[in-house]
Amino acid sequence: MKKLFFILLFSGFCFLGFSQSEPKVGDELIINEAISYNYVQFPKLNILVKRGKLANYKSVYGDTVVIDDVIKKDSGSTYVILKKKDGSQFFGLKSTVKANYKKAIAAEELSVVKS
Repeated sequence: MKKLFFILLFSGFCFLGFSQSEPKVGDELIINEAISYNYVQFPKLNILVKRGKLANYKSVYGDTVVIDDVIKKDSGSTYVILKKKDGSQFFGLKSTVKANYKKAIAAEELSVVKS
């Protein structure tokens, strides 16, 4: 009986973990601090300098973003279009950015907001 209980409990946790890994429009994410963003397509630092901005990503650390669109590729990768929750632009240049959802979460560039 104990084994059956633990099997059901474990399968329930696996099901919940899988259901949270699929992004939906309207989900909220937080941009974590990173030295360079490989899976979130922010402008390169040299482009920021050319536009008169500081050459760092500190202005987006801890920002809450909302998934505006979900794009599924044939290769199995999932891309999301992100907008800032407060409606402002990223670095005063772009209103949306694109990110590889699963790889950005795995690399801890993004994290899911717990409700």
